[in-house]
Amino acid sequence: MKKALIPLVIFAVLVVFLAIGLTRDPHEIPSPLINKPAPLFIAPILQTPAEKFSAKDMLGKVWLLNTWASWCVACRQEHPILMEFAKTKTLPIIGLDYKDQNTEGMKWLARYGNPYDQTITDQDGRIGIDFGVYGVPESFLIDKAGVIRYKQIGPVTDEALRDKILPLIRELQK
Repeated sequence: MKKALIPLVIFAVLVVFLAIGLTRDPHEIPSPLINKPAPLFIAPILQTPAEKFSAKDMLGKVWLLNTWASWCVACRQEHPILMEFAKTKTLPIIGLDYKDQNTEGMKWLARYGNPYDQTITDQDGRIGIDFGVYGVPESFLIDKAGVIRYKQIGPVTDEALRDKILPLIRELQK
């Protein structure tokens, strides 16, 4: 009799896990870096590779790090939203051209516009790895102390900007 209950108990446990999984948003993959210091990096500036940009340059400011690439189709989706958002000058937006060729990145920005206050390159993907990038685009909202407070996986949408990112920016800029 007890042996007959084992498959039933296993089935019930699986149903519970499935039910929990179905209630979660697949676009919200929890990041272990939320509320932890952003990885420090020094990266070449896209347009002038001899010059460097450091995450330390942003201490004391709330800023957005947006990973993108010229080969990224979804990056084209979010780009008009970033262009409009950049016009508000709400905060600095730093572009991280991820696993891309400099010439291709510069062509892409020339064609679609440049919403970034600074654009840096990550040709080998090491900075992306340090930030836990799953794929582009991804964006990270970083506070004045250099702590990651939010991660947007996938394109920034009007809804994500309005409902999540902007309220958090206002809170962090206080």
